[in-house]
Amino acid sequence: MKIDILTLFPEICRAPLSESIMKRAQQNKIIDLQIHNLRDWTTDKHHIVDDAPFGGGQGMVMKPEPIFEAVEDLKKTSNAQPPTPNVELRKPNVILMSPAGKRLGQKLAAELSKESHLIIICGHYEGVDHRVIEHLVDLEISIGDYVLTNGAIAAVVLVDAVVRLIPGVLGDEQSAADDSFSAGLLETPQYTRPAEFRGWKIPDVLLSGNHAEIAKWRKEQAKRRTERNRPDLLDL
Repeated sequence: MKIDILTLFPEICRAPLSESIMKRAQQNKIIDLQIHNLRDWTTDKHHIVDDAPFGGGQGMVMKPEPIFEAVEDLKKTSNAQPPTPNVELRKPNVILMSPAGKRLGQKLAAELSKESHLIIICGHYEGVDHRVIEHLVDLEISIGDYVLTNGAIAAVVLVDAVVRLIPGVLGDEQSAADDSFSAGLLETPQYTRPAEFRGWKIPDVLLSGNHAEIAKWRKEQAKRRTERNRPDLLDL
């Protein structure tokens, strides 16, 4: 998969996406990640990317010209490859990170993990000129019902959530299948050595060797955890 991120703050994206699993995914050529400074597509000497909104109001709005120029350039130079030999190469999927977008969930992340090329636009200021949304963007995505300083932070979250679901990225493919939300419930509690710590013992069933009972216990615990922390998931 090819991923292009367009942002006014490349370093916000570069550091977290150059570590751990994301770093290995790039080294193993599973993803081709490029982080671009949107100002590179401006044509004035001051590299202006924002202006006051028509009709008045607080803050500034990102101008359409550099965004259109950047996305159209990236589409022309795209050399994305299908994620698997059986997946047809598709046009780049253009995403805008915005608090007004569709909320990111595991299902959407899984859908995006099958794409060949993602172009991610990071919103900033009071948002982007709406003509970008009307005529350029395929999907607006929000990572939650809150507002961040800029969309670069949200883009990092999106990329991490999507990339880890691409086959070959995680060491154990079952890890993604067992994640919270993947089966409609939160992940079951996990324990490791020592079996007793400060007087707190792990549940006996985990030491029993009875895999059927362990699976049953884990399912029950996942349901209880979901009821306690995210009861809304049980209503879906």
